[in-house]
Formats: sequence, structure tokens, C-alpha cells
Amino acid sequence: MGFMLLFLLRLMSALPLRVLHALGRFAGSIVYFVPGRYHNRLRENAAQAGFTEGKFARRAAAETGAMLMELPKVWLQTEQCLALCQNPDSDIVTQTLAENRGVLYLTPHLGCFEITARRLVQYGPITVMFRPPRQSFLEPAMRASRDTPGLHSVPANVQGIREFVRALRRGEAVGMLPDQVPSSGDGLWLPFFDKRAYTMTLAAKLALQTKVPVVLTAGERLPKGQGWKIHYLRLPEPFPDNVEDMALLINQGMETLIQRFPEQYLWSYNRYKVPPEAPPIPEHLR
Repeated sequence: MGFMLLFLLRLMSALPLRVLHALGRFAGSIVYFVPGRYHNRLRENAAQAGFTEGKFARRAAAETGAMLMELPKVWLQTEQCLALCQNPDSDIVTQTLAENRGVLYLTPHLGCFEITARRLVQYGPITVMFRPPRQSFLEPAMRASRDTPGLHSVPANVQGIREFVRALRRGEAVGMLPDQVPSSGDGLWLPFFDKRAYTMTLAAKLALQTKVPVVLTAGERLPKGQGWKIHYLRLPEPFPDNVEDMALLINQGMETLIQRFPEQYLWSYNRYKVPPEAPPIPEHLR
């Protein structure tokens, strides 16, 4: 089944990007109108950030569909996709790398978050974290998507964290998603668009432990299949001297980046869920 899926993804990757985006937006709009948990969560999370209009939610659902449909092309036609990337803020990356301190790239669930690491590889090797798929038949497709020169993938576990630290101490670059809800009890209840969200501390700990610059990045999907505009936002230094304030600074940086093209954030992601291992939200923070 995995190889059949890979064959299907290769067929999809041959379609023009404009067609993939159009198909995805159509499908995303259809799914949005089906009553249920997806529809409700998208509306609630977007409204929490101040986007209360129904037409915004519909556009966000359409962009989610476009994000899913573009993945095969990004994974399997990488060079073609990189040629469609606009990079007006590249000086942020070059100046950061010139400091030779390493760099921690953080890519939230915004726009095309699969294109950013592949664009950054053009500046040098980068180590990224991944979670193996729960369904084994997806593994061939996932393996093909990670088969990119200069892109080193490590598992999202203790071993992967150790490799992250080693890479940063060698002055190299690493990348991760900063807005995933931690599955273990290693998190903090911090504001995200004015609502407490269980926030990972790994990115904050890495930044403080290795003293590397932190750059948030995201790929804005351009209209009519024109490609993507890569955004960068470097967090100001000096950083706070504790993990909680550093994690809050990262959340605030994500909010700033999301506000640039908010309809492309994955509002349907269950950002405010309460994991079983998480401590309860303190009463005074509710």
C-alpha cells in the first residue's frame, strides 16, 4: 500500500502548482461546510485570535486544502518548487549565519512549512526533527520526502534532542515546529493569542543552553500558483534568562509572523488541547 501511495503522490507532483492549489482550495472549502469538530475548532481558534468573520474561516479552510495538495510537489519536485520561492528577506539569514554561532530555525504551522527547510538547505546543512507516521504504509512516502541532500532528519525523542545539541554546538543549523502541543508533561501553560496553550519548552531550552540565534520562518503561499514568499523573523537578543519567558517570547514571535498572512495558519490544529500528562491550568491563569 505504501508504494501505491508513493506512485499516486508522484502522479500528483506532476500537476502544475496552480492546479494543485485550486483543487486543494476547492476540497478544503467543501470540508469546511461539513458540520463537526473540524469546522468548530477552526472557527473557535481563529476567533480567539480576533478573526471572527465566517469568510475568513472559509479562506483558512481553503488554504489548508491547498497546503495538503502542494505537499507531493514540494516533496518530490523540490528543485522546481525552490525555483518558485521568493526570498526578499534573505539578508536576515546570511547575517545570522555570518556570526558562526549556529542557528535555531522555528517553523510554525503556517503557509507551506515543508518548503522552508528545503530553502534553508541552500545556505548549508540543516538538521530537522520528524515523527515517524503512525500508519506504516505511509513510511515509503515519508522517506522519499526526507531524501533531500543537506537535510538531516532525526527522530523526535531523546536521541534527536542530543543530535540537535551537538549540531548547534558545532555551529550548524537545526529546525523544528514550535507550536506542537508536547505529548509529555514537559510544557508550560503560556498565552497564545490571549489564551493559555500548553507550550513546548524544548525550543526555549535549546536556545538558552546553546546560546544560538533564533529565527522564525514560514513560506507564504502566493496566488495563482506563483510559488511561495519566504518570511524570516529573528528574535531580539539578549534573550530572557529563564525558560518560561523564552518560551513566551517564541509564542509572541509566532503571533507576529502569523499576523502577516493569518488565513494560512492551520487554525484547525488542536493548539489548545489538554494532554493527559499535562498539569491542570492554574486557577489564577484561567
